[in-house]
Amino acid sequence: MNILYFLVQQTMFFSIPLLIVALGGMFAERSGVINIALEGTMIIGAFSGILFMNMIQQFISGQIVLILAVLVSSLAGILVSLLHAYASINLRANQIISGTAINMLAPALAIYIARMIRTVQQIPFVNQFRIEKVPLLGDIPLIGGLFFKNTYITTYIGFLILALSAFFLYKTRFGLRLRSCGEHPQAADSAGINVYFMRYAGVMISGALAGLGGLIFVIPTSIEFNPEVSGYGFLALAVLIFGQWRPGRILAAAFFFGFMKAISSSYSGIDFMKAVPIPSYIYKMIPYIATLIVLAFSSKKSQAPQSAGIPFDKGRR
Repeated sequence: MNILYFLVQQTMFFSIPLLIVALGGMFAERSGVINIALEGTMIIGAFSGILFMNMIQQFISGQIVLILAVLVSSLAGILVSLLHAYASINLRANQIISGTAINMLAPALAIYIARMIRTVQQIPFVNQFRIEKVPLLGDIPLIGGLFFKNTYITTYIGFLILALSAFFLYKTRFGLRLRSCGEHPQAADSAGINVYFMRYAGVMISGALAGLGGLIFVIPTSIEFNPEVSGYGFLALAVLIFGQWRPGRILAAAFFFGFMKAISSSYSGIDFMKAVPIPSYIYKMIPYIATLIVLAFSSKKSQAPQSAGIPFDKGRR
């Protein structure tokens, strides 16, 4: 039973950032803009949030620091996403190249600023955010040990974002307009919808969630930030494709890849896996091998928004 608790908790640590970042990618692509800059946005979001915590933890302690860092990371993600939005929407640039440029710029920028401030690129922080047990809920048999012990508030933020994403995408006028801009932007424009505004909104939401996801990835897995997120932005793109741009399926895909990542990172703490004579690098390859296999079998059935990646020209019918 202890192994079950351990694996579920580790899976949560890796799945929640994947879920949040993939949902961010979903909003951008549902609006018609491909955002492969998720990796770079995660790096900037994590860097900003961790730097903020490093500077403020000597004055404030407790969960309030994490909540404030969440806001900082989300804002940083929005600012980065505006670069991609301007290039993709106003300049009608190639969205893949624009996203790639941000992915290349982000780690270099983070390293430069970190060294300018601290002379080294690593930014430490005090991880005081783990919740040993949620009162009352942690005492529930089985479920309490799985979801309400040794957890972080960011786990519940992730599920809240999932619920809100599904609601706004399918139950609101905003969601309907966003989806129409990703499928048939010319028809949406004819109906009086401001396609430019909706695409900006989609990319900005994507940036906010990707920046937040970067911070949430670092918090449970490290005590310092070194400007990289282990390719999680690209893994989130795989989750998005496997999840068919739908919140429910994205949740399932995030947990699948999160479980693979948990095994690759925690095998040494599981006795029967540690006893198997398999080299450690094989375990570390598991998430990426799983990604290739899943995409190979699912990409043919992908139903991406029809106009994703296609610049919108208001004068063209």
